Amino acid sequence: MRPGDVKAWLVDRLQESAEREFAPERRKLLEQARGRVLEIGAGTGVNVEHYPEGLDEVVLLEPNEAYARRIGKKLDASGRHATVVAGKAEALPFEDASFDTVVLTLVLCTVEDQARSLDEIRRVLRPDGRFLFIEHVRADDPGLARWQDRLNRPWGLVADGCNCNRATLTAIESSQFEVEEVERGRLPKSPPIVRPFVAGRARPRGGQALSA
Repeated sequence: MRPGDVKAWLVDRLQESAEREFAPERRKLLEQARGRVLEIGAGTGVNVEHYPEGLDEVVLLEPNEAYARRIGKKLDASGRHATVVAGKAEALPFEDASFDTVVLTLVLCTVEDQARSLDEIRRVLRPDGRFLFIEHVRADDPGLARWQDRLNRPWGLVADGCNCNRATLTAIESSQFEVEEVERGRLPKSPPIVRPFVAGRARPRGGQALSA
């Protein structure tokens, strides 16, 4: 087994308990997916089992080759169908307005350029499409937010470049999207600095209002 494949396996094993607890949040989000779906930063394929039946197509974008191989194994084991594509959020290899739904779960904390990534999501999303997201965010509590700032750099070194202090919901609201629904919660079995999260649904600004 290649070193990268060992790491991908370990990531799944270490997160297994927390993911069992967090699965209802993922299913609640993904049941809103419609039509042709793009998931950006699919990781090791944690969301694969939670997508509803009847979607036109699911495309899973993942830049890490070992993680992408892990996704392939999960697809083979589950009998589900999806297309795995290499690429980054800042330069999506897809045509304009080519997806009905774009999904991100715990990804905007790690991308190099949030604004550029959000612009790309808007570019590939159809005008009446939906953007579904779960992201850990900067804490509302000032004390915890200060700790996020203090620990952001060391946390990133041990967490593959994750930023624990990004005001990601503000970034989404300031972009080309209008947030229609948002809920706040706390990630289970996670360090306090990455525990606050938001889950929501947005539509392209100026686009058609979404039905549930």
